[in-house]
Amino acid sequence: MAERAFLTPSSLPLPSQRTPTTMALFSGAASARIIPSVSLSSSSRSFFSLSSSSPSLQCLRSSPRISHLFLNQRRAEVRVSSGGYGTVSAPKSFASDPDQLKNAREDIKELLRSKFCHPILIRLGWHDAGTYNKNIEEWPQRGGANGSLRFEIELKHAANAGLVNALKLLQPIKEKYSGVTYADLFQLAGATAVEEAGGPKLPMKYGRVDVSKPEQCPEEGRLPDAGPPSPADHLRQVFYRMGLNDKEIVALSGAHTLGRSRPDRSGWGKPESKYTKDGPGAPGGQSWTVQWLKFDNSYFKDIKEKKDEDLLVLPTDAALFEDPSFKVYAEKYAEDQEAFFKDYAEAHAKLSNLGAKFDPPEGIVIDDSPNPKAEKFVAAKYSTGKRELSEAMKQKIRAEYEAVGGSPDKPLQSNYFLNIMIIIAVLALLTSLLGN
Repeated sequence: MAERAFLTPSSLPLPSQRTPTTMALFSGAASARIIPSVSLSSSSRSFFSLSSSSPSLQCLRSSPRISHLFLNQRRAEVRVSSGGYGTVSAPKSFASDPDQLKNAREDIKELLRSKFCHPILIRLGWHDAGTYNKNIEEWPQRGGANGSLRFEIELKHAANAGLVNALKLLQPIKEKYSGVTYADLFQLAGATAVEEAGGPKLPMKYGRVDVSKPEQCPEEGRLPDAGPPSPADHLRQVFYRMGLNDKEIVALSGAHTLGRSRPDRSGWGKPESKYTKDGPGAPGGQSWTVQWLKFDNSYFKDIKEKKDEDLLVLPTDAALFEDPSFKVYAEKYAEDQEAFFKDYAEAHAKLSNLGAKFDPPEGIVIDDSPNPKAEKFVAAKYSTGKRELSEAMKQKIRAEYEAVGGSPDKPLQSNYFLNIMIIIAVLALLTSLLGN
C-alpha cells in the first residue's frame, strides 16, 4: 500500500556555536541552567555531549537524517512504497496519527532503555512548551508546544544549548513515523521519560499542530534562569506568564529529581561527585539526587535536609523552602510522594498543552481506558468470613432484582399466568390423591 512521507532539504545547517548540554528543564542564560542534560557518549548505552569542536556536531551538517531536524517550511509531499520509513500518514482531520503515536512511544521506551536520556527528553518537551505567553491570543505568536524548537533560530537561544542532542536521538523515530508532528513527539518523549523513570502516569493528549517556518519561533528570553537576583520573584514572573500558579511551580520543580549539571558547560555544580563519577552515560557532573535517573520525591527531601554536600542546590531550588507560599507545597511533597505525583502529573500535562493548537480540537488520547467490565459474581467472595453483605453485593442484588421488575422497596410484580398454572397443578394433585 502506498504511503505518504515528506522530503525536506538536507543542506540546512545545524548550529555551530558551543552547545553546553546542561539539563535545565527550564534554563535562561548559558551560565544559568536549572537541570543539566545527561551527556551521550559514543557508547550505545551512554549519553554523548556536543561542543563546537565535537566531531559529532560537525557531522550533523552532512547527515541526511539529521538534516531533517530543521524542516523547510515548504515541504514537498511525495508517495513512497511501503518499504520506506513511516507506516500510514495521519488522516487529514488529525495533526498526528493515533496508531503512529502509540508505536512511536514504544520506540521511545527502547531509546530510554539504551541511552538513559530521560532528563534531556523532558527538557526538550518543557522548552518547546515553556515559551507560552497567556497574554497573546494569536497562534503561534503566543508560543507554547508547537514544534518550533526544531528550527535553528530557536535552538540558538542560550537556554536551549545542547538540545540538538535530544533532536538527534528522536529524529529516526520522527522519520519512521512521519504521521506524528514534532510538537507531539517532543511532548510524547518527555511524558514517556517521566513514566519510564518511575514517575506518575500523565494524563496526556495529542494532536498538536506544528509551526511551519522559523519566522514563527518565539523571541529569546521566555525561559527562566537558575540564579537570578530574586529567585522566587523570577520564577513567578516567568511561570505566571504561562498561566501557572505556585503549586504548579513547586510541583514541576520536582522534576529536578532527574539529571545532573556540569560546571564546564553551565557554570553550576561540581566536575563530578560520588554519585556521578561512574555514570551511567559519560561520567561526571553534579546531580540533585542520589538516584538521578529515578523519578520520586527525593529532590524535596534532599533540599530540606541539606545534609549531603555532593548534591546540587541552585538558588531557584533553595527558594522553594525559603518563600512562604512555595514552602507549603515543598514541605508537603517532601513528606508525601503520592501527593507530589498527583500534583506533578496535572502540572506536567497542563504545561504540555500550553499554547498548542489541537487538531482535532479535543485532542487525541492514546491510552486506552475502557469502561470496567462487570465483575463476575463469586458467592464465596461476598460470604466467607463476613457477617453482613458488602456494599458491592448489595448493589449487585439490587441490580438483578430490578432487572426482573422488582425493587427493594416494593414486592415483585405477580405473574398471573404462572400463578394459575401452579393452582391447576395443585388441584390436579389433590384430585388424584382423593380419588385413590
